[in-house]
Amino acid sequence: MATVAPEVGHLQRKVLRVLTTTQVLGAAGVTIGLAFSTLVAAALAESDAVGGLAQTSAVVGAALLALPAARVAQRRGRRPALVLGYGVGAIGALVAALAVALGWWQLLLPALVLFGGASSANLAARYAATDLAHPHRRARSVGIVVWAATIGAVAGPNLADPAGRLATAVGLPVGSGPFLLAAVVFGLAALVIAVFLRPDPLVVVRDAAPAPVVPAHCAGGQAPTKGSAAVWRSLRSSAKLALISIALCHTAMVGLMSMTPVHMNHAGSSLRVVGVVISLHVAAMYGASPLFGWMADRLGRIPVLAIGAALLVAASGVTGMAPSGDAPQLAAGLTLLGFGWSAGLVSGSALLTESVAVPDRPAAQGLSDLCMNIGGAIGGITAGVVVTAWSFAALGLVVGFLALPLLAVCVYSTLRRPV
Repeated sequence: MATVAPEVGHLQRKVLRVLTTTQVLGAAGVTIGLAFSTLVAAALAESDAVGGLAQTSAVVGAALLALPAARVAQRRGRRPALVLGYGVGAIGALVAALAVALGWWQLLLPALVLFGGASSANLAARYAATDLAHPHRRARSVGIVVWAATIGAVAGPNLADPAGRLATAVGLPVGSGPFLLAAVVFGLAALVIAVFLRPDPLVVVRDAAPAPVVPAHCAGGQAPTKGSAAVWRSLRSSAKLALISIALCHTAMVGLMSMTPVHMNHAGSSLRVVGVVISLHVAAMYGASPLFGWMADRLGRIPVLAIGAALLVAASGVTGMAPSGDAPQLAAGLTLLGFGWSAGLVSGSALLTESVAVPDRPAAQGLSDLCMNIGGAIGGITAGVVVTAWSFAALGLVVGFLALPLLAVCVYSTLRRPV
């Protein structure tokens, strides 16, 4: 890597500036649409069940695009893969706006599947931040990009109302406004990536790495594309631990967070109180990511994974044991939950990246995002079943026991490391 070493620091700073900008745009677009997708879908179909499918559709879309985008990154670089994700998201947002204008919820749900492409791109951007990062600053680079999503996540829902008013001013239904604005924002994110993410960080690091051995039978000199099962089998144990940790932290977070507003509603909590609790949770998720990145670079990836698992166990106990009317305890629990998610995502992403050879990184990272989104969908559905069949306290117990094996493995791995 000697040929690019003098320029790596400058290039990495440029990459981080571009990615933080697109994270703000992407997170704003995602929250603009998803904040009201459930309400819009339920109103169009006159069914709460259809409303519940709205966000699930977007999660499914993010999962479906994870591997195709990873293949694009592996063959052509980060730039075309990220442009693909934001571009598909923009198309989905435009189709969603059309569905609202026509009053067709049957069209809205598939549109939200396409909309999920932008979520996939936002997730993949954290890995683009690691390509040129110094190994001792890799986790901090992930943390900076994840942190930037805080700005968009806060701004997005506040832009939905003005977008709705603007839509009505031009004769469109109010519900189409947020989706039209999301389409514009995703288009801007794709444009920023296409114009400014040059040179492509993955291409730079791949060109500087030793050339992989390519089988003679591979057409065009390209290594064969591995399926998900083959990618999993090829991973080292540390990479598998990272992938499982990321998926588990996300599953636990979505499961517990998604049912907390329902739990609070049983005590008649106002929307304002529920909003404050969820806002504290989101702030903890994204706002603490630079801190956990710094910790992962200083203390090691696996010790911070252990901290994340411990925070998840603590969060499940604090949240699960909270009465439905105890907003302060629920806020404390969800704040711990957000911290646990952040620690797991940042340290796990850095560990996965450095545990896989450069040519195989996009495939492994795509598999990670696929598992993460599938885990989120399963977590949300399972949480509803557990609370309906048993109780919210039982959900906290399930989440806590889900995180305990991860905590045990990470503590054991940390203790057995050579001093």
